[in-house]
Amino acid sequence: MKTIHAYVGSRTTRERNARGRGISVYAVDPATRRWELTDVHVSLDNPSFLVLNSRQDVLYAVHGDGNEVSSYRVDHSSGRLSLLNRQSCEGRNPVHLALSRDGSALVVANYATGTVVRLPVGAEGELGPVSSLIPLPGVPGPHRTEQAGAHPHQAARYATTRYNTNWHIVPDKGLDTVFAIQWLETGEPRIVGQRCRSGAGPRHAAFHPTLPLVYVANELDSTITAWSFDVFSGALEPLHTVSVIPCNAHDDTSAAGIAIDPAGRSLYVSNRGHDSVATLPLDGTTGMPGPPRWTDTQGNFPRFISLDPSGTCLYVANERSDCVVQYALDKTSGMPSPTGQTVHTGSPVCIVFKTTQE
Repeated sequence: MKTIHAYVGSRTTRERNARGRGISVYAVDPATRRWELTDVHVSLDNPSFLVLNSRQDVLYAVHGDGNEVSSYRVDHSSGRLSLLNRQSCEGRNPVHLALSRDGSALVVANYATGTVVRLPVGAEGELGPVSSLIPLPGVPGPHRTEQAGAHPHQAARYATTRYNTNWHIVPDKGLDTVFAIQWLETGEPRIVGQRCRSGAGPRHAAFHPTLPLVYVANELDSTITAWSFDVFSGALEPLHTVSVIPCNAHDDTSAAGIAIDPAGRSLYVSNRGHDSVATLPLDGTTGMPGPPRWTDTQGNFPRFISLDPSGTCLYVANERSDCVVQYALDKTSGMPSPTGQTVHTGSPVCIVFKTTQE
């Protein structure tokens, strides 16, 4: 018997005009895919982006706009959370986190201070103090307010069905640069960076399951760029860029979340302001993205999107309208269709799933 739990991170502060209360825990029916709220774990402010360890018995959260990261023990049956510990991330506004390949360290991107840090993970999943801090080098992009300095927005580990590496891909919105960072057993970390389109503002990345390709959603110019990635050297090269909004879309829009289906046939990007999900077909041979089609998100400001563990449903977290909307993915076209199921939750910004075989 399979049990599924969903964890939803949220914004909680007045400064963010937020209505979230903490990390919401849902039981998900595997047959009907309906969500039932079972708990809300009240934590430090803005438990935004989340990640589970490989055993799915510890969950980690960064606390947006603050300077800390937390670890939580996950109850096997109920999915409920209990605090293990908190640690400083030695920077301001941590926005993303990912575990190392062996799970012995947690990597965090500090947006406001332009650094990427590494914290050791203890035997019980607890976090130790920062052991490595990397200021990201480069020249800021042309946008006066959004690109005043380095702003790493993600630190996803490059792991696919074909490649299981210890490289972390770090799109830096402020420097118009995508970095690959690798910590070695001895010596200094390897840092490889490649500049992208001026003013693009790279935000989040997704990886093709079998081809050495990285897809980056560019926040500021609402595009997506396909990059080649050398898993040995960390070298990145931009190959192809596609707009993810219609040519007649209004100016106040920005790309946000990105997801890819498990077979590598379709890529999904959320557009805040335009309030849509762009679906881009991927060439079966080259992996290059084709022209997008759009689906309304049925809500305001879709900050995050995610596929469920089966890869058959897409979930959209509409931050400003306090809802997570469920879409079924067409098996042929990959296009999302609303199922009519909506989860109402305050200021959602991230979703992760835990699947357990009983």
